[in-house]
Amino acid sequence: MSGIRVSMAGQFEEYKERLQRLGSIDRAELMAAIAEALRTSTDERFDTETSPDGVAWKRSIRASGGGKTLTDRSHLRTSIHARSSEKGAEIGTNTIYAATHQFGDPGRTIRAKNKRMLAFQIGGKWYHKKQVTIKIPARPFLGLSDADRTEIIELMEEALT
Repeated sequence: MSGIRVSMAGQFEEYKERLQRLGSIDRAELMAAIAEALRTSTDERFDTETSPDGVAWKRSIRASGGGKTLTDRSHLRTSIHARSSEKGAEIGTNTIYAATHQFGDPGRTIRAKNKRMLAFQIGGKWYHKKQVTIKIPARPFLGLSDADRTEIIELMEEALT
């Protein structure tokens, strides 16, 4: 009879003990902690104006006028919510324009509907146009950063101790 025999030494016993502890951890509590950590990290991106991979967001007209990018009235920022169960953790938003900011928009034409012209103000100056094409650069705010991944691992290791 032919076969193979594998002998494991070193950290095997430690991993075996951890696997046995897996059955006793409170998964719902762990996932709630992960979800909240991700929500907090996402919220901080609005302060740092950076994507999960650390790339600075392109400055908006609002930021050029002394405000902050994606933070005019904080609707998007305050719409970020965390949800969890014992099966997983997630964060997200239900705002209709979130995907436009996350992924960008290469060009969309806006036309006046009820009036002859569109009227809008940029930097204190009023403009009147029949139509405008807007291009919005991607400013990712959702996603996992390296720091998020590290924190998730730390939370999982903490749950196993």
